[in-house]
Amino acid sequence: MAELTFTYGTMASGKSTLALQLCWQLREGRRDVALWTFGDRSDTGMVTSRIGIEAHAEAIEPGSDLAGDVARLVTHGIRILVIDEVQFASVEQVDDLARLVDDEGIDVHAFGLSADFLLNIFPGSARLFAIADRAHELPLTSTCWCGRRGRCNARVVDGVVAREGDQLYFGDVATGVVHYQVLCRTHYRRGELGPTAESAQKNVAQSS
Repeated sequence: MAELTFTYGTMASGKSTLALQLCWQLREGRRDVALWTFGDRSDTGMVTSRIGIEAHAEAIEPGSDLAGDVARLVTHGIRILVIDEVQFASVEQVDDLARLVDDEGIDVHAFGLSADFLLNIFPGSARLFAIADRAHELPLTSTCWCGRRGRCNARVVDGVVAREGDQLYFGDVATGVVHYQVLCRTHYRRGELGPTAESAQKNVAQSS
């Protein structure tokens, strides 16, 4: 029986890697597997992982009408759909994915973030939490610079944790004027991106 599944995690937790691995493994034995992305850090129409693997995918515009895309899946006999960056999907698009499962019997494996840089749940992710047959968090999680589990996807603008801004911003977590950093809840709240000079000196003194 077809299912809609949602696999989520923080940035750099391996979501795209797992999506690519699942797609690759399924395609080893069958030809009815499609790969979609609602937005990738690199080129349009690609799913990329920071460990260096990638694959061509159909780029879906967030908020667009999926009728034509769904029709192509059915026409081409697709039975499994793997989706990356599903957090950018609209509520209506997630509902369309559910109908794809229920009405067409196509398994949908969706991967994405749960919350944005303000710790608000993406509308698409919230809808998936509500209606997916299964939702589970990736066991591999990113860690904060302090060593604790990273829970917060901080947007850093000119070296400062952003507290306002548009929810959608496509980009990598590399350094730059705007980049992202995974922090624990405490250091996200404090806006601390690394050890201060005072704490570093304290650590040196304790180790000597």
